[in-house]
Amino acid sequence: QVQLVESGGGLVQAGGSLRLSCGASERTLSTYVMGWFRQAPGKEREFIVATKRGSSSTYYSDSLKGRFTMSRDNAKNTVYLQMNDLKPEDTAVYYCAAATKLQDIVTLKFTSDDSWGQGTQVTVSS
Repeated sequence: QVQLVESGGGLVQAGGSLRLSCGASERTLSTYVMGWFRQAPGKEREFIVATKRGSSSTYYSDSLKGRFTMSRDNAKNTVYLQMNDLKPEDTAVYYCAAATKLQDIVTLKFTSDDSWGQGTQVTVSS
């Protein structure tokens, strides 16, 4: 039912910026909590950010807040992740998620009612 497609990843030099996009199926942004998480090679999944409907409440990972910013365009059924001052340790596959509860994304404990995309690779060179 819910379809999510991430894009915008690629190779970037340390200190550079990227904006990731997540295209969602219709009504997803008005129905679900949206967020982003990532997974680096050999590492566990790491929460980045999640926001409630209408972006009335946003929760960021303490370690990433200030460099990463989430935004949305409801008319385009798209959410974004602006990433600035990228570091080599940011290299990972980045995933967009849609969940019934904000806590599902914050804790990365997804249920059968939650969805995520195939991910987009971000590689940061030094």
